[in-house]
Amino acid sequence: MPNSPLRLPMKRVAFAFAIWLTFLAGASLLRAEEGVIDLAALPNYAKQAKPSYILLDNTPLGLPLIPLRNPITDTGATLGRVLFYDKRLSRNDTVSCSSCHLQANAFGNAALVGTGVAGTTGRHAMRLVNGRFGGSRFFWDKRAATLEILSTQPIRSPIELGFSGTNGDPSFSDLIAKLSALPEYQQLFTAAFGSPLIDEARIQKALAQFLRSIQSFDSKYDAGRATQVGTHDPFPNFSASENRGKQLFLDPPFVGGAGCSFCHQPEEFANVSDGNNGVVGAIGGGTDLAVSRSPTLRDLFRPNGELNGPLMHNGSFTAVAQVIDHYSAVPDNPRLDFRLRQNGTTQTLNLTAQDRVDLEAFLLTLSGNAVYTDPKWSNPFRADGTISVTGSIPIPSPTPSLPTAQAVNLSTRLRIGTGDNVAIAGFIMKGSNSKSILIRGLGPSLANFGMADALLDPVLDLRSADGTTLVQNDNWRDGPGLSIQGTPFQPADDREAAIDISLSPAAYTAILSGKDQASGTGLLEIYDRSPAVDSELANISTRGFVGAQDKVMIGGFILSGNGNVAIAIRGLGPSLLSFGLTNFLADPKLELRDAHGVLLAANDNWGDNPSEAFSVSANGLDLPNVNEAAIITLLPPGQFTAILAGKNGASGIGIIEIYILR
Repeated sequence: MPNSPLRLPMKRVAFAFAIWLTFLAGASLLRAEEGVIDLAALPNYAKQAKPSYILLDNTPLGLPLIPLRNPITDTGATLGRVLFYDKRLSRNDTVSCSSCHLQANAFGNAALVGTGVAGTTGRHAMRLVNGRFGGSRFFWDKRAATLEILSTQPIRSPIELGFSGTNGDPSFSDLIAKLSALPEYQQLFTAAFGSPLIDEARIQKALAQFLRSIQSFDSKYDAGRATQVGTHDPFPNFSASENRGKQLFLDPPFVGGAGCSFCHQPEEFANVSDGNNGVVGAIGGGTDLAVSRSPTLRDLFRPNGELNGPLMHNGSFTAVAQVIDHYSAVPDNPRLDFRLRQNGTTQTLNLTAQDRVDLEAFLLTLSGNAVYTDPKWSNPFRADGTISVTGSIPIPSPTPSLPTAQAVNLSTRLRIGTGDNVAIAGFIMKGSNSKSILIRGLGPSLANFGMADALLDPVLDLRSADGTTLVQNDNWRDGPGLSIQGTPFQPADDREAAIDISLSPAAYTAILSGKDQASGTGLLEIYDRSPAVDSELANISTRGFVGAQDKVMIGGFILSGNGNVAIAIRGLGPSLLSFGLTNFLADPKLELRDAHGVLLAANDNWGDNPSEAFSVSANGLDLPNVNEAAIITLLPPGQFTAILAGKNGASGIGIIEIYILR
């Protein structure tokens, strides 16, 4: 095909790309040689673009009553960058965080182990790129609940940076005194936090901001993903081998895939495992069963196709082919992750030689370019280890704020029974003005979606907070739902129920049951038909019977507006015993998924993640029983689904609650 202006010959593209990389590298080196931080011209850390399909974000939410709030700022991340590269954070001024986490290796290390002030590390240095987008819990053994906690542990280590306060080492307070005497840190801490005070909490916040700023979304995968609605369709910029490898990555082993996405879920490709992956050898000998975390699979490779370093916590693999061999026949151990077991035996894969080539070809597409050369992540110090701070922070012009997202639809699909097993949905409206609210009870139309046991004739009952019945409806054409005739809200079957009503801010209860004590699967929906009114649906809770497979409880909600909103979701079961319900769901578990079915978050026992448990508690949402589940997160406008199920397929009465937090 003749070359068009947009199709350069491959050699010319490669040459141009190499020149571009050289230019960026040169800019990075120049900035490092200058050793000057200009507060009036800081790099952009706070407003970096990221793809719309990247949803995980472990930035502390700053929800009501929670003191820990640490969004990325240009001044905070700049301070973190200086701290990250400063060798004066070690007791003998010889090493820094960057000694083990190098920009040239996606902030990982080509060496097997890192060298600190008193020896070498016990595990290989994990790549830090995209650490913001990989959930919580850090280090190979998940011992740090947040990046803030992670950031100062190497400083306190007697082996790494040496401010341990043990065996003659200086203490962390000695480091604070050391930094407080340096004029550049007085300027940088003032710029970031408003005063020159230096303490561990501020050091943690600054380092965590810099670490969260290190992102990589300019890969071949991202270029292809931007053209598609989801991950499963072939990417037009991929080769046939890369598309086959992508499908192998996504598909489970029982359909011929490799099942990689079970643990390394797109789009972040972060690790969600609970146990180890079968690699249990320790550096220097022995076993290491505590490892259950790994870095993202993004940027395994440098732009030239070379690995960024050895793989696994012990660096035992030096080629992706060895990793594929390992997962093709996983050895057993007592703490092996359950995803690597199939029917009681450890995972085996029947991959052909071509499958292995294709899978590695796909993994290569996950690596970007800018993270290796962007000056804002480079060493800011001069060659002699000095640095200067100039300029002052410009005061930005105020900009009008946009309203945050709010809930405009909350719905729950579940099994409707009789007596205690009817569906009971409570919802709260907050604000000062009345709203037009539509409540629908669907059943027969669910048969169109393959539900064979749909509730044949739903009945709705709307009550006030004191239990007074406000309105009832059996068939939508017979009562306060007739106003929706001819609108998109009109039910597909005349036997379905609807209530269209104006409600003032207060608490309400909607009850969905079957006419004449009938049972079946039903859908209870609550719509805000006047989102512009200054009141909002603040939360909904639905109590009902939770079964297995397609009988789980599914709570859907839609957020509209601008900006992110904090959401808390709770799944209750055992605590219902205190209300006299004995057939309760013994061990609820929750999943949160987006409109495409991608898993955003999951929880079994709400106290498992200390950081999230703290956020739940700080909002007054502690769960009475340790076996109950909770998820708390920030979400953008869009459609989402919360799924409440019983652990190991158990059933019983449960409650799913969705809170809009302000």
